[in-house]
Amino acid sequence: MSEYFVPAGSGEAELTEKRSRFIGHVRPVESEEEARAFVTEMKKKYYDARHNCWCYLLKDGPERYSDDGEPQGSAGLPMLEVFHRREVTNAVCVVTRYFGGVLLGTGGLLRAYTKSAADALDAAGLAVVRRWVEAELPCSYAQAERLKTEAVAVGAVVADVVYAADVTLRLLIPEERMEALAARVFDLSGGSVTLRQTGECCRAAKLKNFSKK
Repeated sequence: MSEYFVPAGSGEAELTEKRSRFIGHVRPVESEEEARAFVTEMKKKYYDARHNCWCYLLKDGPERYSDDGEPQGSAGLPMLEVFHRREVTNAVCVVTRYFGGVLLGTGGLLRAYTKSAADALDAAGLAVVRRWVEAELPCSYAQAERLKTEAVAVGAVVADVVYAADVTLRLLIPEERMEALAARVFDLSGGSVTLRQTGECCRAAKLKNFSKK
């Protein structure tokens, strides 16, 4: 399967622009029903706000947005474009605005809603969904950090670290990079460490750095 990116969890961010308060929320979703339920939840929570603008998109599914009374094209669509630019799917975003008494103009609104959505997405973090090889890498304490760095460099995700007499790194490795990482580990350790495959899975794994801009 080809990989794709989703929010790693729920994210919230807030900004103030000329006394207007913008509160952005992002959440991962699996269906349109789930996305719409989240929009309804936020509208109920912020019932006293002037606007609750929203957007969502689903992999191989619909994408929708609403300006919720803001000038056309100034809120929902720019929020949706944040997801498109960062290649994120299965996501919903609601940006709530409490009007501060100063008109921002279409350009000001576009910038504020875009930043609110982007900041909330940053707060949520990024996860990649793909097929992984599950593996364990037992090593000494002295070797652990270097081997962890090498694993991350080839796109692996450190799912867990078990500390006992030695260290065991539990990794999710892109299947096409398993052999290369195994060879690199063998070389670095002088043959003293062996990467062991324990299974395979298809799941979302959070990435350490949010690199989709």
